[in-house]
Amino acid sequence: MATTEHPPPGRLRAWMLEGLSDMGKGHAPQTAPDTEAAPEHKGQRWYRVMCLTGVDYFSTLGYQPGIAALAAGLLSPVATIVLVVVTLAGALPVYRRVAEESPHGEGSIAMLERLLSFWKGKLFVLTLLGFAATDFLITITLSAADASTHLVENPHLTSTLHDRQMVITLVLVALLGAVFLKGFLEAIGVAVALVVVYLGLNVVVVAVGLWHVITEGHVVTDWADALTAEHGNVFVMIGVSLLVFPKLALGLSGFETGVAVMPHVQGDPDDTAEHPRGRIRDTKKLLTTAALIMSVFLIATSFITTVLIPEKEFESGGQANGRALAYLAHEYLGNAFGTVYDVSTIAILWFAGASAMAGLLNLMPRYLPRYGMAPHWARAVRPMVIVFTLVAFLVTWIFDADVDAQGGAYATGVLVLMSSAAIAVTIAARRARQRGWTVGFAAISAVLLYVTVVNVIERPDGVKIGACFIAGIILVSLLSRLARAFELRVTSVTLDPMAERFIRDMASRKIRFIANEPDQRDKAEYRDKIEQIRKDNDIPGEDFVFAEVTVVDPSEFESGLTVRGEVLHGRYRVLTLESSSISNALAALLLHTRDSTGCIPHIYFEWTEGNPFANFLRFFLFGQGEVAPVTREVLREAEPDRDRRPRVHTG
Repeated sequence: MATTEHPPPGRLRAWMLEGLSDMGKGHAPQTAPDTEAAPEHKGQRWYRVMCLTGVDYFSTLGYQPGIAALAAGLLSPVATIVLVVVTLAGALPVYRRVAEESPHGEGSIAMLERLLSFWKGKLFVLTLLGFAATDFLITITLSAADASTHLVENPHLTSTLHDRQMVITLVLVALLGAVFLKGFLEAIGVAVALVVVYLGLNVVVVAVGLWHVITEGHVVTDWADALTAEHGNVFVMIGVSLLVFPKLALGLSGFETGVAVMPHVQGDPDDTAEHPRGRIRDTKKLLTTAALIMSVFLIATSFITTVLIPEKEFESGGQANGRALAYLAHEYLGNAFGTVYDVSTIAILWFAGASAMAGLLNLMPRYLPRYGMAPHWARAVRPMVIVFTLVAFLVTWIFDADVDAQGGAYATGVLVLMSSAAIAVTIAARRARQRGWTVGFAAISAVLLYVTVVNVIERPDGVKIGACFIAGIILVSLLSRLARAFELRVTSVTLDPMAERFIRDMASRKIRFIANEPDQRDKAEYRDKIEQIRKDNDIPGEDFVFAEVTVVDPSEFESGLTVRGEVLHGRYRVLTLESSSISNALAALLLHTRDSTGCIPHIYFEWTEGNPFANFLRFFLFGQGEVAPVTREVLREAEPDRDRRPRVHTG
């Protein structure tokens, strides 16, 4: 199809929309978009990519021990062991299966999308996107808030930066947005350096902490005595740990990011897009190694922080609130080492926001523009960075840059995505007739759903902020779809040999199509239709080709168009098309015919009976309705030049 000429954009607009797909601008391109389209890259070894997801996963050590101490008190180490069991026996097998089923970075949302069609599928995906947005955006704001906490609480800076946490957090979020506006290309090298340094410093802190625990044996005895006095026996401890487990769910974060970065894993030289076996194998190594490393650190850090730090220091305003390991670093290794630890923690927490921003930029444009539920500029990185940064500002202001206050919203987003992943792999295992895996994944799904429900009940602020994201996404999506209702959204037109023959034959005369809604498709239907069109438009002859569109899934926005030709009853030439919208399919056929023959085609309709507003709703929701005027409007938007626009006749 030819492309309509547009004036060149200004420099600012060109910079903002750099890399924007031309989909839907003017006439549709000849080929459908590749949802995996991305710049070619050689990929990286799995352990290097593990560091990219690790800036999100491992950075939770900055606040997880403090959150665990607040939630479980003296029981923190036991509750953390329960968390590790769920991680290794539940979350890890689930996401290893997600990597196998969805190896191109779409994650569990794509697995569930394939199970549902029509509008219910779109609304379900939009709901999951709302929770994903909650997860990633709260990752940005919570990580920035915790980074600012480490900065404000540093002994060298606390007097200068006291009461400046909100400002510092907003500055960190703004700096993150600025990095992406400039162009966030290859982050793996930076991530490797940050993770290696951060984990190395944590090894030092844990080693020194364990040394103090060993040399000051009474701290373990005191802790054990207090724990027994408070909870009685080990069974009560495990029971209470299960009850407080939902509050520790932040320690499960990172798995969704782990599968999101799959496209960066190098894999094997003989990997193909359909069967990237090497990438899947190495991603499983990535997930397993990260989970094992994190499990060791979670158990060790929860133990030393619980027995070495006074309980009051974990509370709001305490020196260990949101920075338990940093407290130990300053306490036992001096302010110089503690400052180095603070700098490392601030850097990795800030970069965890970068990982989350990359996840948002990968996830949202993958779905919303394809659904017609986002403007064209949503395909470009920079406008979306500005939108996400402004939303992060709002979230930071709402939660007053408080790490503890954001924990509920973060946990809700993480748990909903993990529950949906568990359900998706359960269904996948059942379809593959793998009885053992089906039962196992179903049990994991039940556990995660329980944890999600309990978390929502205990901390409803999480689901409230998630509901706000969902409502915002659905509202903006529907308004965007409404605004783009008359857009030409056929990505390609392919004609079979018979259809090409019909059009080539008509090109020597006047090209006339009749839009027909197929019914019985008997001889009388086509004879009566031609007679009606001739009478309504006062034209002679029978040199027409019928165009019949069957609506498949009207909730789809962009799709390719395949046109098949056939001769019915020995004399009537019929083109059959399948599309999500009758009007768009007919407009695309007319434009393709004009561009391939150089002739202006004509198409003839009968008026649609009924209320115009009701018919428009039928078009918007079901792809039918006011076919004639909508076809004409789609053509008008796609082709501004009236002389080159196909002619629409209605009688």
